[in-house]
Amino acid sequence: MTRAARCLRVLLALMLLASGGTAFAVQRALLVGVSELVNQPQALWLQAPRNDVMLMRDALLKQGFAPADITVLADGVSGSVLPESQAIHEALGRLLAQSKSGDFVLLYFSGHGTRLRDSNKRYQEPDGLSENFLARDVRGTLGADNALTGDLRDADFDAWIQAFLARNVFVASVFDTCSANSMTRSTTDAPAIAEGPPDDQVRWRGLRTAQLTGAPGPAARAVMTRPTVTDPVPRARYVALFASESHQITPELRLPRKNRNARPQGLLTWAVVEALSRKPATWRDLFDGVLAVYPPVIDELAQRFPTRELPSPVAEGNLDAPIFANRAQAVSTRPVWRAQRSGDTLTLQAGQLDGLVAQQPLRVLATMDDGTVRSAEGTLTQAFADKARMAVPPALRELPGAALWNITPLGEPAAVALRVRAEQGLPPGLSLEYPASVIAVNDADGADVRWSGARLEVLSPSLGAGAKPAPTDAATARRRLETLARLKWLNQLYTIAKDAQFDGFDAVFEVWSGDRLVRSGSAQQVDAKLLPLRSGERAVLNVRNTSARSVDLVIVGIDPQGGARQVFPEDPGETNRFKRGTREAPAVKRFELPWFNAEGGRLLVLATPAAPYSAPRLFGTGAGDAVAGGAGGAGIAEVRVRGALQPEGERQTFAAMVHWAGEVSAAK
Repeated sequence: MTRAARCLRVLLALMLLASGGTAFAVQRALLVGVSELVNQPQALWLQAPRNDVMLMRDALLKQGFAPADITVLADGVSGSVLPESQAIHEALGRLLAQSKSGDFVLLYFSGHGTRLRDSNKRYQEPDGLSENFLARDVRGTLGADNALTGDLRDADFDAWIQAFLARNVFVASVFDTCSANSMTRSTTDAPAIAEGPPDDQVRWRGLRTAQLTGAPGPAARAVMTRPTVTDPVPRARYVALFASESHQITPELRLPRKNRNARPQGLLTWAVVEALSRKPATWRDLFDGVLAVYPPVIDELAQRFPTRELPSPVAEGNLDAPIFANRAQAVSTRPVWRAQRSGDTLTLQAGQLDGLVAQQPLRVLATMDDGTVRSAEGTLTQAFADKARMAVPPALRELPGAALWNITPLGEPAAVALRVRAEQGLPPGLSLEYPASVIAVNDADGADVRWSGARLEVLSPSLGAGAKPAPTDAATARRRLETLARLKWLNQLYTIAKDAQFDGFDAVFEVWSGDRLVRSGSAQQVDAKLLPLRSGERAVLNVRNTSARSVDLVIVGIDPQGGARQVFPEDPGETNRFKRGTREAPAVKRFELPWFNAEGGRLLVLATPAAPYSAPRLFGTGAGDAVAGGAGGAGIAEVRVRGALQPEGERQTFAAMVHWAGEVSAAK
């Protein structure tokens, strides 16, 4: 081997090591835009999807995607394959076959969506309706209720995404459709397809199945080949952006507004491309940018269409991962909250329920139009249950109003930390979700726990004091301290929210024996009539939303062995936005609790109405343990989706803490 060849070989090896074993990783994208529904009346067609895919393609090229790695399926685009259902599945199959461990894939869809009942799904939606994307060849099937051909269902998308994740591919999805929020897992009246003058039309993406025509007589839905993954893959390498919540429709209109070169565009697509121009480092940065450009357009639409519920974008997945990369690890494990500036005051979209306390030190980040970020430290002046305020740091007061403001804590608040009297120091490797933490104290009177290095004793009554101390090695002590720290925060959460009211939302604790309901009662008032469970009985939580609003919901527990249990959302990559329901059409879901079967179990239910144009909130209730990230096994901190711009005034809150304490239990 020549010296030059040896040098080249060493260089290639170094490049491989520097990239973490993914030197030949590729960024690929599949862009699908359906403007024409060829089997439907032209009044149902759209104008913008063909423009959307080209706008997104240009944006991806600027982000470093190679032209050959961007596949476009769209009608009205020269050289593109028509976006019919079979062609879309085939394109997904080719993309999956090309993808290798370490690659990145973007799946983008623009067009009409609809909802229908699908009893064959493994996961049943709280409102009973499944979301569908309508391909160019969609047909309604007359003679059979809610049957379609030429559609891609949420279960189809989920199967494809699971297949990519199983190959250790990072998958990002963007759905610029109506009824989009559950596209990976309409209104009663038919929406107007186009409104406004011809030179400034607004078209609405969203159809009811009854509006779709088809061939006479019943017909079976064509079965498309889709991959099968035996075991669900944790969504550590997954992000999705949706144009609307599942019950909403989203517009297309000329964008940017009041620009002579404006063309019909989907609102989410345009907002994503605008946000990309600020050079976001993470998916959270991108979504924050999307939320920042929505208000002016939404305000205008609200004036033109005062009776419509306008769309609120939704995001889920590992938003703290670097954008357009295959890395499960979060760029930062600190939560980030959006803030709104008014004069010299910043109002945070988070409060005591998110782990904020007055006088807490925070870092303020201001992102400019060109992507430049300036930061300074400040102190929180006021913390309410649902929001907080602080002064703009002096070093940032001269910044223009176009800046995007974000706040992140400099550390966990000591007020909610687990206080440990540790004779030999704390065990190494403690890993907790903000704001839970563990600190060492010298004062035994103020300690929650005492650890001698060989034994761990619980001192705080709220954490189960009185149990006989057991021999404990460092690894066992670490796990037990993490559980106790989470439990202390859950207790604090309940204390903050327990007296609040949430009209139209309820959670019922049920006891079942086989298929027979034995007894039930409100989760806020569980007593000795419901617990303990008897032989052969099991616990179930029945959640019901009739508030006419979507809900930010978390259900988390501590099992009798001290392990954290994430009940909703079950997968940390999924949104915790619970579907909108009304008295006439409630959103209902039952959660089996097989682990809630002995003394020591606890269950927290916390819910608030979702604020428009916001990210969901997890309230610091993540399990905290690393999640295996696909084939590579890389870990990911719990997804941090917190905060929401909201009107003045506290949002309503529902809180319940079910505690099985031997023969007597109570909602404490």
